[in-house]
Amino acid sequence: MGFADQRFNVNLSILFTELPLLERPAAAAAAGFTAVELWWPWVDSPTPERSELDALRRSVEDAGVRLTGLNFYAGRLPGPDRGALSVPGEESERFRANIDVAADFAGSLGCTALNALYGNRVEGVDPAEQDALALENLALAARAADRIGAILLVEALNRPESPLYPLVSAPAAVGVVDRVNEATGLGNARFLMDLYHLSMNGEDLPSVIERYASVTGHVQIADSPGRGAPGTGSLPLEDLLDQLAKAGYAGWVGLEYKPGDRPSAEAFGWLPAEARGAR
Repeated sequence: MGFADQRFNVNLSILFTELPLLERPAAAAAAGFTAVELWWPWVDSPTPERSELDALRRSVEDAGVRLTGLNFYAGRLPGPDRGALSVPGEESERFRANIDVAADFAGSLGCTALNALYGNRVEGVDPAEQDALALENLALAARAADRIGAILLVEALNRPESPLYPLVSAPAAVGVVDRVNEATGLGNARFLMDLYHLSMNGEDLPSVIERYASVTGHVQIADSPGRGAPGTGSLPLEDLLDQLAKAGYAGWVGLEYKPGDRPSAEAFGWLPAEARGAR
């Protein structure tokens, strides 16, 4: 077992960001990868022009890579926002306007995982009101994902970097997954296990894997501290991914780390070139 036995994709919203968006899929392919994922690329628009969607679709297709994951609209990310679906008013409406746009775009590229970031707590708003709105919007997103044969992902972030985000533990995120599945009856909501975020929360990662591998729909990694490439911090990422595989997880592992003060193409030395393409 080891890194060479995993299926990795590259998150083009944190790697290759020194390049224009439309050049990133080809850069990932040139680095040897065959799959990519994205945060919602149009931070200011949940409903971009058709021409923009078509241009990104062509860039993915022309690069010969597969889009395996896409975020729904999440506000200003990177930035102060951590999602929109639990934020009453305009942001919730923007999320709803984005649901079918994101699902249709994902479906057009065969992408089968859609991530819905929960959103920050809002001062002066009852958390119970936000949670009720979140469940309503997540149910809508789960139904849209189901329409294209995709899963809906719910992610835990870390409290030090996202102090207003309410899902800052694996149990909190999995609890939302369970409520969405109960509300829709579809069973397509799954946990996004980001080992970097969970480590920053001080969680026992082997225990998290043991408890929640069976409800995990996607895994993302970065080393900790620092959110750099594997080997730049102290997380035993190779061992943790081996444990996940032994627990039955056979899905994608998203590379969602910062390249540091070097071009992104130079940030993959930890992974042999022959192990970068999906098998």
